[in-house]
Amino acid sequence: MLKVGVLGAGHLGKIHLRLLNESKKYELVGFYDADSSNGDKVSSEFGYTYFKSLDDLISAVDVVDIVTPTLSHYDCAKKAIEKSKHIFIEKPITHTLEEANSLLELEEEYGVKGQVGHVERFNPAFTSVKHAIKDPMFIEAHRLAEFNPRGTDVPVVLDLMIHDIDAILSVVNSEVIQVNASGVSVISQSPDIANARLEFANGCVANLTASRISLKNMRKSRFFQKDAYISVDFLEKKVEVVKMKNAPKEPGDFDMILQNAEGIKKQIYFENPSIEANNAILDELESFADAINNNTTPVVSLKQGTQALKVALQIIAAFNPNKI
Repeated sequence: MLKVGVLGAGHLGKIHLRLLNESKKYELVGFYDADSSNGDKVSSEFGYTYFKSLDDLISAVDVVDIVTPTLSHYDCAKKAIEKSKHIFIEKPITHTLEEANSLLELEEEYGVKGQVGHVERFNPAFTSVKHAIKDPMFIEAHRLAEFNPRGTDVPVVLDLMIHDIDAILSVVNSEVIQVNASGVSVISQSPDIANARLEFANGCVANLTASRISLKNMRKSRFFQKDAYISVDFLEKKVEVVKMKNAPKEPGDFDMILQNAEGIKKQIYFENPSIEANNAILDELESFADAINNNTTPVVSLKQGTQALKVALQIIAAFNPNKI
């Protein structure tokens, strides 16, 4: 079992603490929180060991789980890596691209592993069909959330849309060459609603919309590719897979057949992948333990987290192109 410590005992930090305490792949040593009153409260309520010193906690563990505000991600990760500790770091990886690139250099220099908490990669709906998403040419993603003051210190792109950016980058094996975007601030100082159009070198186009002031929650992505349409509902954990194949010479009475202008006939059929319920946060944390123990590349590497941040920042920059 890997000894692990958590930095940050806020809403998400407490979830990480509970799951790591239950995990059979980690030994939870304790946690650190900059707010000593909150640290004492969490410790007395749940029984976790509260370290008053960040450095003391880092020294006592093999893995540092960073669940602090984004602005402090880099400093916490740098301290941990320089003590040769593996790091799990919540999304977005860092506040700036320069910080993220610096972590990539430190990761290589100290020979440690890092994983970024893009939890939707472990959503059972997405994992059930990811293998079937091959060379998509058009992608549409909607991520809408009811208003919650937590997270409004950063633009909605870094708060919500970055989940879809990472998922899309994981299935489109091509470079982003064009970004067009617009964002509107309604209640926060930073944009609450954003739309982005990403164009890839291979011709794929992705249209992403994110809002944190919606009346209902939605987390759905649609992937269109040759002879297939795949819909992933991250919220309801459901998928739709519609495929086409050459029509049989003698279709059955209930076969769905389409014929194009050239007279080519295709049969439409549906697939129903098996979706197994899981705890995505526990899965991502335990997958990182497996990567460390088996010396394999983490599912969401620091490099991939950096690529998602890069595209997110390009989208934010595109909001006000005249100011660049």
